Amino acid sequence: MCLAIPGRILEIVDESNRLAKVDVAGVQRTVNVGLLDDAGVNDWVLIHVGFALSKVDEEEAAATLSLLQEMGEEYEAELEDLKASVIE
Repeated sequence: MCLAIPGRILEIVDESNRLAKVDVAGVQRTVNVGLLDDAGVNDWVLIHVGFALSKVDEEEAAATLSLLQEMGEEYEAELEDLKASVIE
């Protein structure tokens, strides 16, 4: 199963390549925010396979994370995949 998971942008680490460090449930990874024209620090975004797909507000991000946590194994597998991913 493929999920888009909410994360909060902590910093833009490479403006020219549109890379940002995000926090997803305590896991910090670099993702590509190039699909979003106006993504910035403290924005919440939905992430899938290393790309931020859309911006969401904090309330929607919290609700989505809560639902994903209820999924149990699939959510944990997605977090493990995220931990293993590296974009530099």
